[in-house]
Amino acid sequence: MRTEKEYKDLTVKEFTKAADIYESSHAGIYEICKEDYPYIAGELEKEDYTDLLDCGCGTGPMISLLYDKDPGKHYTGLDITPRMIEVARAKNLEGVDWVVGDCENLPFDDESFDAIICSNSFHHYPNPQKFFDSVKRVLRPGGRLILQDYTSSKPVLWLMNHIEMPLANMAGHGDVGAKSLDEIREYCNKAGLKIELLESAKKARMHLVARK
Repeated sequence: MRTEKEYKDLTVKEFTKAADIYESSHAGIYEICKEDYPYIAGELEKEDYTDLLDCGCGTGPMISLLYDKDPGKHYTGLDITPRMIEVARAKNLEGVDWVVGDCENLPFDDESFDAIICSNSFHHYPNPQKFFDSVKRVLRPGGRLILQDYTSSKPVLWLMNHIEMPLANMAGHGDVGAKSLDEIREYCNKAGLKIELLESAKKARMHLVARK
């Protein structure tokens, strides 16, 4: 079992290497991330918002899509890997803030955002409850968390967490673990977030919408 620091160091090392190909047509295993963008965008279209935070933003593909559609909103991208943020900043999206930081300890003031999105990043967090507690703190009243990551049945989750992800760690990836819907429900309840949608979707995807 790796320590919190070891997992985060692995993540930074992995995505430092991936940053320059992350949004390319030869992104390899990161290609799957593109399939999640329509879901995130669709959820955001259901309600207006002004300030949005993307947790684990990578090089900013999701923010880029949102910015192209509506550059008038205020977007902030947060990622633990400095190289990812460096590549994102090079896009020169006017008014967008790019921040190097830890999603388990969001470096923002209380009640700073109307919406927080998190796609394919959550399974890298060694302390999931800290993430949800931090989200609750920086969301404004009525604000939403829209999260997408991995989940599956309990037997498949066991295989993912005890075989697949440890092998991925040995190969240099910072994956920590996939969570069940029951675990996600408990994190939200402890943080004081009200779940509006929590489901398992195709390709072992988890959809969560929770509100402060």
